Amino acid sequence: MTNSRQSSFRRILVTRILLLFVPVLLVGEIVALNKARSSILATARQNLTESAISKAEKTVDAIALLKAHLLSVSKTTVIPSILPLEEEEILKQLRQQLPGSIECVQLTELLSQKIIASDCGDEVIGDLKYPLPSDGIDVKAVFPPKSGMTGKRNRQNQLQLVLSAPVSDRRKNLVYSLSIKSALYQKTTNRPGSLTGAMVVIAEDGTILAHPLTGWVGTNIEQHPNASQLKSIIKNAIAGRNDSINLSFEDRELVAGYTAIANPLSQQHQQKWIILAVTTVDNALFGLEEIKLILIVLTVGLIGASLLASLYLAPYLASPVEELRDYALNIHSHHAAQPVPRNFKIKEFDQLAQALDQMVQRLKAGAEELETAWKEAKSANQVKSQFLATTSHELRNPLNIIINCIRLVADGLCDDRDEEVEFLKRADETAIHLLGIINDLLDISKIEAGKLSVVTAPLDLRQLLLEVINLQSVNVQQKGLQLKCELGTEPIPINADAAKLKQVLINVIGNATKFTDAGSITISTEIEYINGKSQAVAIVKDTGIGIDPAQQHKLFRPFVMVNGTTTRQYEGTGLGLAISRNLIELMGGTITLESVGLHQGTTVKITLPLIDISLLPISNKQRNAGDLGFSSGNDGVKVSRQPSPQESGRTVAVGINKSEKVGVDKKNSAKLQQLPGKEIYQISLSPQQTILLSLPKGGVYANGTSQR
Repeated sequence: MTNSRQSSFRRILVTRILLLFVPVLLVGEIVALNKARSSILATARQNLTESAISKAEKTVDAIALLKAHLLSVSKTTVIPSILPLEEEEILKQLRQQLPGSIECVQLTELLSQKIIASDCGDEVIGDLKYPLPSDGIDVKAVFPPKSGMTGKRNRQNQLQLVLSAPVSDRRKNLVYSLSIKSALYQKTTNRPGSLTGAMVVIAEDGTILAHPLTGWVGTNIEQHPNASQLKSIIKNAIAGRNDSINLSFEDRELVAGYTAIANPLSQQHQQKWIILAVTTVDNALFGLEEIKLILIVLTVGLIGASLLASLYLAPYLASPVEELRDYALNIHSHHAAQPVPRNFKIKEFDQLAQALDQMVQRLKAGAEELETAWKEAKSANQVKSQFLATTSHELRNPLNIIINCIRLVADGLCDDRDEEVEFLKRADETAIHLLGIINDLLDISKIEAGKLSVVTAPLDLRQLLLEVINLQSVNVQQKGLQLKCELGTEPIPINADAAKLKQVLINVIGNATKFTDAGSITISTEIEYINGKSQAVAIVKDTGIGIDPAQQHKLFRPFVMVNGTTTRQYEGTGLGLAISRNLIELMGGTITLESVGLHQGTTVKITLPLIDISLLPISNKQRNAGDLGFSSGNDGVKVSRQPSPQESGRTVAVGINKSEKVGVDKKNSAKLQQLPGKEIYQISLSPQQTILLSLPKGGVYANGTSQR
């Protein structure tokens, strides 16, 4: 179920791109603005420093130019001392010789300070007295009248100077004093962004000679709150540094460049004027506004571009995920032929689709396996029920026989002692049969628990087969079957557990006997060479009921009998082959079962690794089995050791009833089959019962060995 708080992949992709891109843009804009501000401010400070130096040079040059003009006029002008002078005429003559920037001119008598001619008002502006200056020119600054005092105040003119020089009469006597008044700096309004700055002139003693605020002119820096900063500027400038500094003025931030020049008002050149070019920080950063506007436009454009890019990329990246999601959500309703979405033009999504396809195929295969396993489990459950019914039948019948036999003897219902012995013998045989069933159940439980083990040792497979044949010959005789033995003449050395292997052989030959009603049972051996390894093969072939090839794979499962309706007439629990397979595999071998079909007989092959014959015990190598004896009747078949052919005249003793001997003569016995190194002879136990033995040429078998 989808959580309402969850978001789609497409929305997450768009928001994540924007959340990542927008902060980066904003941070980049802030960094760019700070960098631009620092760069512009550094440029402004450098420009203001250069402007201060330029203003200082212009100030020095302007004072020098005024002095030169005044000195030239004072040297060339001759004022008559006797004739009456016309004031206007004198001023006109003087004006013609002086620059037009001169504010006013005044001519006074040197001694009496009487004004001869003046356009500066009635007040004497000059202060030339004896002794005269060395260069003949006296310079002094004129400060504007203070607030509350009378006098004309020109707010545009800054740093007004009065220069006075003596003027001679016709007799070359210094009778007059010529004074001129001029403003070195006129306050102007700079356009925004201009970095020339406003001019501020401060004397070394702290007197402000020029300032944008007229009220500050003539005051001392000690009277102002930023005196400490101004003192540091004066100190640095006197030390010869041309630099810039940030100033705080009321609520405004200023930046100023400064330099120092010699005081032009004093003959002592060690005194200095400090020239400053000052402007506001906002004016210095005037170009930053344009940069900021450009960055804002660029940021908005990039954010819009990122939004468009994210909206374009989101479907491109989300569509494959959504298609795979839809396929995965609706996979239960898809037809098997419908393929997984592919060709997304993105390698990772194609790989994901391939992995999903493989997963689906594995799930389908797993589902099929589960269905098969379910059917097998269902079949196994039926087999289990059948096994319980069969096992209960197999256990109940022997128990009933044992109980009935014992009760007949215990209740004295037998006619004589022989009948009692017969019932007790039958009970004993039935108990042994019951014990075999229980042993099979215990063995299969040990196999399933992984606790069944074998103890292997070198042994002769041929000799072990002969022993089993001796044990099983009674059952073969009772069913009137032909027993064909093709075991060769040489020992077959293998490494196995004798008791467990004998159990397997008894089970296999017993099954062949049980499921064969007519015909023969052939027991033979072969040596196979596979991949450079030698293997011994014991083959048990019968002409019995056979097995359907489609059912053969079930035979080695516990509790399984292929056709319960057909095999119900035969006793058994279905554990024999399962136990046999596990025992043979524990000994490093294999067991297989083959059948062409029903009523076509069955072939069982037991394969075990072959070992060196030198590993066999010496007694097995040199052992010479004598004759093979059989007996029939109620006593069953008995196998006994007989004399050698030299001792018995080459006879095979077959005991019937009381172990009567039956001679076997190779010449008189009917040869049924000629094999390389072997001859098969038919031995008749009764008119209806025959056993075929394969004997080597030139001798007669006695327990499987020959005397040539």
